[in-house]
Amino acid sequence: MKLLFTGGSGYIGSHTAYEFLRQTDAQIIIIDDLSTGFIQNFDYLNQKFPSRVQLIQANLNDLEKLDQIMQAHHFDAVIHFAASIIVSESVSNPLKYYLNNALNTTNFIHLCVQNHIPKFLFSSTAAVYGEPSINPVTEECLLNPINPYGSSKLMSEQVLKDVSKVHDFTYIALRYFNVAGANIHNTEEELKHSSGLGQRSLNATHLIKVASECAIGKRAKMSIYGDCYPTQDGTCIRDYIHINDLATAHLSAFKYLQTHKQSDIFNVGYNRGYSVKEVIETMKEVSGVDFCAEIDHPRDGDPAILIASNERLISHTDWKPQYDDLKLICKSAYEWEKSLWMK
Repeated sequence: MKLLFTGGSGYIGSHTAYEFLRQTDAQIIIIDDLSTGFIQNFDYLNQKFPSRVQLIQANLNDLEKLDQIMQAHHFDAVIHFAASIIVSESVSNPLKYYLNNALNTTNFIHLCVQNHIPKFLFSSTAAVYGEPSINPVTEECLLNPINPYGSSKLMSEQVLKDVSKVHDFTYIALRYFNVAGANIHNTEEELKHSSGLGQRSLNATHLIKVASECAIGKRAKMSIYGDCYPTQDGTCIRDYIHINDLATAHLSAFKYLQTHKQSDIFNVGYNRGYSVKEVIETMKEVSGVDFCAEIDHPRDGDPAILIASNERLISHTDWKPQYDDLKLICKSAYEWEKSLWMK
């Protein structure tokens, strides 16, 4: 079995590749321009699974090169992660998100159809729901994104839906909620040398990542963006999922595509939420560090509450979450960040 991973050197892509390599006999080719991905993630996969993973450095807009790769390898499926993902940036620079997430993905889907790649796993987002009136949100809830990031992902979902109606082409769109933590299988030796898998980033915006950077002293303080939301403590509530559970959800979705041969959409989360203040207090508890968190203005494009209903994913696939524990998520993120800082 040969699989094509776009953005496979990024945070989610590399963890998912790890689970596929660990649990199947797949050969994986990663396409990544390394603009936000990291060569260290590929090096780790290649060290763990020699001769089963290959990196080709290319951008998603290089259609000629992508077409050549597809023709040369005859892939059984694509797992598509490559995208721009920062909500606040999408508000300030919407064209970047429509060009990269919507246009490039549409052209990429076209190439998949032309090259007879029959299965497609798509990295979507809970941002397609916008500000839902009901939480936890189900896949049938109104889709009303409130930022260009969510809109760009929803456009790609629509393309997949329409293309699947007229071609031998099935897909799963996985709507991620807030992903955090580091590879649960990292060994102490790997952490010692920062050679495992975790959330590397050039300019971190994710709450748990930022909080862990504060806990190790990399940042002097962090911001809480608004404390006047209609929640119990005034701060936003999100559903936080451990990266390994998200990675295995891709594997379960892939098995579903193989056996059922029909398209579908699944939320990926834990069916529970935590406020920003609760997450910060949990990080302080697991790290033992009372770092500074200051109230700041709310950010454009942030819904007050966003919690996943995961009933559909659990009932339709063999996915069983194993790491539904905020302390564990924060601790794994903190230990990973500490290993990077000590290095």
